[in-house]
Amino acid sequence: MTIQTYYDVVVIGGGIHGAGVAQASVAQGYSVLLLEQNEIASGTSRKSSKLIHGGLRYLESGQFSLVHECLQERQYLLKNAPHLVEMKPFFIPVYKQTTRRPWKIFAGLSLYAALAGFQKKSTFHRVPKGNWDKLDGLCTENLQTVFQYWDAQTNDQLLTKAVVESAKNLGAEVLEHAVLDSAEYDSNQWQVSFTHGNSQLNVNAGVIVNAAGPWVNQVLQQILPSDIGMAVDLVQGTHIVLDKELFQGMYYLESPMDQRAVFVMPWYGQALIGTTEKIYQGDPSTVAPTMEEEKYLQETVGHYFPDMANMKIDRSFAGLRVLPRKSGAAFSRPRETTILNHKSQACFSIYGGKLTAYRATSEQVVERFAGILPARKAIADTRNLVLPD
Repeated sequence: MTIQTYYDVVVIGGGIHGAGVAQASVAQGYSVLLLEQNEIASGTSRKSSKLIHGGLRYLESGQFSLVHECLQERQYLLKNAPHLVEMKPFFIPVYKQTTRRPWKIFAGLSLYAALAGFQKKSTFHRVPKGNWDKLDGLCTENLQTVFQYWDAQTNDQLLTKAVVESAKNLGAEVLEHAVLDSAEYDSNQWQVSFTHGNSQLNVNAGVIVNAAGPWVNQVLQQILPSDIGMAVDLVQGTHIVLDKELFQGMYYLESPMDQRAVFVMPWYGQALIGTTEKIYQGDPSTVAPTMEEEKYLQETVGHYFPDMANMKIDRSFAGLRVLPRKSGAAFSRPRETTILNHKSQACFSIYGGKLTAYRATSEQVVERFAGILPARKAIADTRNLVLPD
């Protein structure tokens, strides 16, 4: 690959948001270089819950616009990446001891369907009692009702790589194992230095987009003029995988310990269970599941699926969310994405963000810097870009 001396946009970070910004930028005709310190989708973007969804639980905290946006983005992905995103049946069992009563879940699912525009497979129903014994061994003691609705599942790592390939097909350049050393704004452009393999390279850029995920504030420290980033918490989310095949669909459960939402999902012939929410204060590159988290997930799934209660964990993994620093439980914090424009006016950092809404977030970033760069002729619309297989 021949590195140019100038790019309209340099993107730092090869997770789903860095991939999305690269794709959206090059689609608008800008020249783009994406730098990833490890491999594409090597961080949080391969350690999520693998869901493309509106976020049913966000309705409880009034995040209606976020849910609506995600449901709209779900439709784009179903259209543009049917080989990677597939609608699946989700089941919500309600027991005598479940804190969210049937009327509340009914109201939430009704609003969810409305926000989805009552599109195909946006409806829901109650599963007849005669079919409860077919639900993959779900405990039926004190079970009062079971709701079934639809949402989507993906392979997050493959989705991220597909978005990167789409960007490359449009002309973006992508470098893995490329570590940012410094970026300094001078004479209306950035001077960007980075290490790629054993080489020290330098390019100029009109705009920098910091999409480094958990490393977002670390990257910001290497950018001059210096600016203070958002105060955030890194919130660890752990998943476990059990050697148990699920045939009917996905299960949306309420943890008996703290009433958090926990998903039990089919995953390549096994069961994927997650997630947890624990404040993490170490190096993002060394995040790992804790025994406490694994026990929490084992006890939750065992409470609802007795045949999984004592199963040995086949494997586990942990990723990091970036959430605004606030008091209180991470579970109840808002999930809206923040795009921070720094002092230079030509540097933008992405804080937070959801896998489902990566395209919308990326388009918002491009809109923010469109007035800074020279006008270019758009070559594609990401709403209609079919992702490569």
